[in-house]
This record gives sequence, C-alpha cells and structure tokens, in this order.
Amino acid sequence: MAVEAAGRPRKTGGASPIQSLLWRRPWLRISLLLLPPLGWFVLIYLASLALLLVTAFWQINSFTTQIEQVWNLDNFRIILLDPTYRLIIGRTIAMAAAVTVTDALIAFPFAYYMARVASRRTQTLLFAAVLLPLWASYIARVYSWILILNHSGVLNWSLQSIGLPPANIGYTYVAMWIVFSYIWLPFMIIPTYAAMERVPESLMEAAADLGARRARAVRDVVLPLALPGVVAGSIFTFSLTLGDYITPILVGGAGSTFIGNVVYSNVGIANNVPFAAALATVPVAIMALYLIGAKRLGAFEAL
Repeated sequence: MAVEAAGRPRKTGGASPIQSLLWRRPWLRISLLLLPPLGWFVLIYLASLALLLVTAFWQINSFTTQIEQVWNLDNFRIILLDPTYRLIIGRTIAMAAAVTVTDALIAFPFAYYMARVASRRTQTLLFAAVLLPLWASYIARVYSWILILNHSGVLNWSLQSIGLPPANIGYTYVAMWIVFSYIWLPFMIIPTYAAMERVPESLMEAAADLGARRARAVRDVVLPLALPGVVAGSIFTFSLTLGDYITPILVGGAGSTFIGNVVYSNVGIANNVPFAAALATVPVAIMALYLIGAKRLGAFEAL
C-alpha cells in the first residue's frame, strides 16, 4: 500500500493556461498592464490635441458665428502678421522665462541646504513646508497675494509704517512675476532636491582632498550633476506660466494679456473657437521645442 501510494502522481495546484502564457511572455504582462493608461492617454490627450490642430485650420462665419469646416491658414496668418499677437506671445514667453530663472535661483540653494546640510528632522520639516502651499487652493493663494500687494495692502502699509514710500506694485507685471514665482516654486524645488540628493558625498570629499573650497566644489561638482533636476523643474515652471490665464486676470489687471487670456476670451466671449485653437498651438509648439532641449540636458532622467 505504501509503495502503491508512493507511485501515484501527486496532485498539485497547476497554473491556468493564461497564467502560464503570461509567465512565459513577460512583455505580454507589461503590455496588459500599460494598455488601460496608454489607451486613456491616446484617447483623451492625443486625440484632443489632434482635434485642436484640425480645428485651427477652420474658420468662423462672421454673420452666424458658426464654425465652417473650410480649410485655410487665415488664423495662423493673423497670429504671425498681427503685431498685437506677436507682442502677447513675446510677453508670455518673457514672463515664463523670468519666473523660471527666479525659481531656479531660489530653489538651488534651498534644495542644496535640504539635501546636503540639514539634519533629517530639519529636512522633513522643510519638505513639509515646501509641500504645504500645494494643499491650499490656487485661488486662495492668489487672493492672499492680492491682499499683500494691492495699493491698500499689507506691503504698502508696512512700508508706510516705517516711513518709506509705498511700493505700489499691485496689478502690475512685477506683481504677476512675484505671484507666479511663489506659486510654481515647489515644482522647482522638488526635482532639484531629488537631483541634489543623488550626488555622491564621495565626490565632495574628493574635491576637498584636491584642495577645492566648498563653494568651488558646489560650482564644479554639484551644479553640473544637479543641472538635470533644475531643467526638469523648469519644465513645470515654464509650461505652467505659459498656459496660465487666472493670475494675469486677478493680479495683472487691465492690459496684462497673455496667451491664455486670449484663448479664453475667444472661446468664452467671442466664440471664435478656430482662432483660439490656432493660438493654443503656439504654447504647444514652444513646449515641444523646450522639451527637446530639456531632454538633451538629461532632464527626463531627473524626473
């Protein structure tokens, strides 16, 4: 009986054919895992961009205000030849560049202190301080700066209290620059900190052994290695400023028109969707060129 029992095949919980197939073909498992998000990405994002590009070549009937599917380049011709729109595009790019440079100059020393100097407890507190503003509403943060910068705000009151003239920077480009730099600063600090933390401490010790002072070691060792993180952060600050239209309306006041404001007014007020679509392709094209340059600088590896 014992020999007969030993000779019987043992029953095991075998894998199903689907499990066996997935086990033999790892690429199939990855494909099935990525299929839903990639399908959603193609359907929602890429399809909407394609529809945006197609709509940009149509026109609107000036009498009925209905979209006519007549293929032409009139919308792009207006954007390129009209000096008003060229000024708006240049103004938007200049503001995005100024905000990006400002945030990079602020974020680098802050991220360096967090990653290389601060203790673990201080590092946690600083990281929480960076993320805390992101938990508040975007509108609430903008309105808080309006209360600070307007003509009867906290800034002018504080300056007058100590006998200085009021700054009067409310509803100006300077106010927009300050608000944009504050709102997008966490998006620059986080990737810069991540890149800074990956710099090996042994490189700093080697630079010190070779006689380099701390400042030169930071300039020659840390900065080149952390540059991809700064460029990765600049993708967020530049693109978010490029497409924003709420802050120019609330903080910039009359006359501070950016690309987003013109797109919004043509969609919601003038009902000229083809022209709005044509103008919306401008920041898309700018960001495509920006991402190509960022990739060459290794920004995607730092994300």
